[in-house]
Amino acid sequence: MKKSIKKRIIKIVSIILCIVLVIGCTLMVIASNYLCNYAIDSQADYGIRVSMDGVFATPQEGSWFSEHAKDMYIKSSDGLKLHAFFIENTTENNNGNFMMVFHGYTSCAAQMSFFAEQFYDMGYSVLLPDARAHGLSEGRYIGMGWPERLDNLLWIDEILKINKNAKIGLFGISMGGSTVINTAGEELPKQVVVAVEDCGYTSAMEQFSYQMKAIFDLPSFPLLNTAGIIAKIKSGVNLYDANSVKQAKKIKIPTLFIHGKSDTFVPYKMVNELYAAANCEKELLVIENAGHAQSASANPLLYWSTVTRFIDDAMQ
Repeated sequence: MKKSIKKRIIKIVSIILCIVLVIGCTLMVIASNYLCNYAIDSQADYGIRVSMDGVFATPQEGSWFSEHAKDMYIKSSDGLKLHAFFIENTTENNNGNFMMVFHGYTSCAAQMSFFAEQFYDMGYSVLLPDARAHGLSEGRYIGMGWPERLDNLLWIDEILKINKNAKIGLFGISMGGSTVINTAGEELPKQVVVAVEDCGYTSAMEQFSYQMKAIFDLPSFPLLNTAGIIAKIKSGVNLYDANSVKQAKKIKIPTLFIHGKSDTFVPYKMVNELYAAANCEKELLVIENAGHAQSASANPLLYWSTVTRFIDDAMQ
């Protein structure tokens, strides 16, 4: 009798544990799916949204941009119609070379008009791609600068169709900064000669882990790990591969790393790891009292004198 009761108790406990486990796993999948959508689904009604409105673009710059920018389109390797703005430099100051300008997370190419005009005034023609799932480009899921690196190789080919002898520079802010590093870590045509990244992150998953703690006060394990699996299923992109530190180790062209000392969105410490990983000709510019993506406005003289000198030296 006692053995029978004991067996029944064990069976009931086992059933309860299984139910709890199933409920726990279900809740974890639901929460992880929420995090996945929160982070990379551009069509979700909720999520991290870093607006650049009022930061880079002014009405005057918008007018200049609309007068000079022309639409360009390409097809990505996975079938997305991708958009970019092309600004051909037709002034006497035209040096025949190009700067590619990459926007940040949840921003768009048009919001980089201030930087486009700066490079235009320096004599460059400018190409500003809308990253997949941003601006006028197709796509639902944000690639955090990883699939975008391959898209950028196609954009580089488009530039070389315009001028096969042009020297090309890469410039990007925030996610665009990591996109620059990821792109520069690939095998590039010899015409790509310089890279400038501003406040990029070390890796997509480290950035998400940091934001989970900052926004939800949660540890990354196990929800972020499950969210990464869901993201791979939904988008086809393994966000664990989006590691800019590994890409930085493969960069061969001169690279300028920039970060605001007061950045709390992409923590300042990340730039030190990126800079240390790079084995190329390199330079580090730290702007005191600058928040995320605010280095150019916090100290414009130091920012642009450094950027201009570094790019000009590489373009020689």
